[in-house]
Amino acid sequence: MKTILVIEDNEDIRENVVEMLTLSDYNLLAAANGRIGIEMAQQHKPDLILCDIMMPGIDGYGVLHVLRKDPVTQNIPFIFLTSKSERSDFRAAMELGADDYITKPFAGNELIKAIESRFAKLEVLKKALSPDLTGLNELRRTLGDNRTLEQIAADSNVNTYKKKQLIYREGQNPHYLFYIVSGKVKTYKTHEDGKDLVMDLYTTGDFLGYITLLEGTAYQENAEALEETELALIPRKEFEDLVNNNPAVARKFIALLAHNVVEKENNLLGIAYNTLRKKVAGALISLEKKYHTDKKVPFQIDISRDELATIAGTASESLIRTLSDFKAEQLIDIRSGKVVITNPSKLANLIR
Repeated sequence: MKTILVIEDNEDIRENVVEMLTLSDYNLLAAANGRIGIEMAQQHKPDLILCDIMMPGIDGYGVLHVLRKDPVTQNIPFIFLTSKSERSDFRAAMELGADDYITKPFAGNELIKAIESRFAKLEVLKKALSPDLTGLNELRRTLGDNRTLEQIAADSNVNTYKKKQLIYREGQNPHYLFYIVSGKVKTYKTHEDGKDLVMDLYTTGDFLGYITLLEGTAYQENAEALEETELALIPRKEFEDLVNNNPAVARKFIALLAHNVVEKENNLLGIAYNTLRKKVAGALISLEKKYHTDKKVPFQIDISRDELATIAGTASESLIRTLSDFKAEQLIDIRSGKVVITNPSKLANLIR
């Protein structure tokens, strides 16, 4: 049973809300002022808080401010109940992090509908949505935004990049969130000695350039098409609207987009500390995981040896010698100059 905390100084309203929601199978807690409400929220950690704005002592804005700063209570859904109906009041409530705003007087079904809607949205935010366009669109629809990212992308430019064409350069300021409609992209940094270090690999359905937008900084790396690639350019404002409208949505959006951060860190550590065999095996398995779509046939790598060496973080000559060893061990095959992974499980064992 969900627990709801009602913070309301008007006794009649407080008792009416408690009675109404108790009949709707919720467990109710009640507080007569903001100070008591804060203490009860921190002690009981309710599933949702209903709070009046105009109260003596600590008003509703103060309650929300305190609870949003406390890690124990900062993610509890918070709905204001108030007679204040000016647009500026609504905006102030939302900027502080409120999830909804109901104006008094309100009907019982209006309040119950708002609570049920908030709990439904909370369940979606807790779900492990797929870290791509499908997951983000499901999130947006459940949160009441029916305009999908496909529609946003359709209203935006779709650019085609040739193989090895630069998409953005380190030090440039970002203007778009990139969505890969088709193709493959790598991001990399160039060392002062001229060597490239591949930071990440992207494919159809991935987003690109989001970290820089979230941090509000210039690009920290370069992005280049590995083959002919189509990118939807979602304007920066559209992206900012997604993450600024609701704090809970922002946290989920960031989690969806940054799902591969740990994997990226592990790859970089592998490049720094692994043996040559592990580096090359890691690069091959990384490409296989990212780009192998047809599991019925062995994965074929159609990038150059120099490109593959860059991904592995080693010299081309060392890569070629190691590939020859892997072929002799029947881990891979070389067909028409392309690397074919014939035993991915055994190859993966090399990096464990």
